[in-house]
Amino acid sequence: MGRRGIFPDASEDPVIQIANMVKVEGESVPFIRNCFVLGTCAPVIGSEIIECKSEQDLLERWAEFIRVVDPDILTGYNILNFDLPYILDRAKVLKLPSVAMLGRQKDRASGVRDAPISSKQMGSRVNKSIDIHGRIIFDVLQVVLRDYKLRSYTLNSVSYHFLAEQKEDVAYSFIPELQKGDDYSRRRLAVYCMKDAALPLKLLEKLLSVINYMEMARVTGVPLNYLLTRGQQIKILSMMLRKCKANHFFLPVIDVQGGDAERYKLLLTEMIISIIS
Repeated sequence: MGRRGIFPDASEDPVIQIANMVKVEGESVPFIRNCFVLGTCAPVIGSEIIECKSEQDLLERWAEFIRVVDPDILTGYNILNFDLPYILDRAKVLKLPSVAMLGRQKDRASGVRDAPISSKQMGSRVNKSIDIHGRIIFDVLQVVLRDYKLRSYTLNSVSYHFLAEQKEDVAYSFIPELQKGDDYSRRRLAVYCMKDAALPLKLLEKLLSVINYMEMARVTGVPLNYLLTRGQQIKILSMMLRKCKANHFFLPVIDVQGGDAERYKLLLTEMIISIIS
């Protein structure tokens, strides 16, 4: 929750609600629909409202929920660059180390770092890289940015374009007032959050994104998350390595830092030609 008119800052602004939808790939209806709420909240039909006494309680109970449900894929809209880093940053501010234990390795905390990416298709930008061990972060925004040319990439616009649906009508500037209101104003905010959690799942189902990317990962031999966070070169390198192994070749490692980039490109091209031919 940001201060009125100010974008949220993890060093100061608390997490007030986290909505979750859990479904099995191939099924259209989530079997878990819940929302962790800071404070009391009126019921929402068809969903579980989990009331939390403090932000610390909310974050710790949500992290435990992730560990218990044990999902293979975490998805959402811009969760890679905002939601997950924000939650992990708040956990650091509040000194809650257990919240960072979101992966399947119980002794390894999840971490966030900057990961620059550059490609002819998408240009140069800096994404966040989040290591949640044993789980794939499949950000729907990254899918849409990579695969579709649209006039706008907001969740509202993308949902309307593909689903003819839109977000709940709650202005961002009203969120603090709704949270500070009564049970029914927080209920309105919970409905808003749960709609934001439901739309990315519907988009994945409509666009068949998980299936398509799984097949691409199988063909190219790279992890699923590489297809969203890395460029084309890693896919080419992976296929080259597969071909080299089949033909009992070793692929030389070339240090390009401070070297002749053009010579490196030429050698790489020659290797591709010789292996494929």
